[in-house]
Amino acid sequence: MKRADSYGKIENCDVLLNYQRTQFSLFPEEPGARDHKEVQNMNKYELAVVVSAKIEDDARAAVIEKVKEMITRFGGNVTDVDEWGKRRFAYEIQKMKEGFYYFVHFESDASVPGEIEQRIRIMDNVLRYLCVRQEA
Repeated sequence: MKRADSYGKIENCDVLLNYQRTQFSLFPEEPGARDHKEVQNMNKYELAVVVSAKIEDDARAAVIEKVKEMITRFGGNVTDVDEWGKRRFAYEIQKMKEGFYYFVHFESDASVPGEIEQRIRIMDNVLRYLCVRQEA
């Protein structure tokens, strides 16, 4: 190596550029030790959906099937669907006094509830919805 010039550069630095760092271990590596699978942290959620009582039974079932399909499309796993049936509201919602209540239990990662809520918000026959994370 030569001496640095007035600007602090090293004129001949081939030794520094060709240096490669090697990893050294005292223990031999096990086969497949570097094949790490990404582990997703699946949280449990409960989605409450209130569907309009003015629509037919088939249309109500189609709304819940669409919600279940959305959950699975975004990588969630539907574990249970509870149908509470027709219940009276505490106050009128869109000039309606009653609606059908459904509770969908599912497991997914943290990004799925936001995606589902974004799409449920624009569904016509869904009056109210609420998605909460359940304690483990």
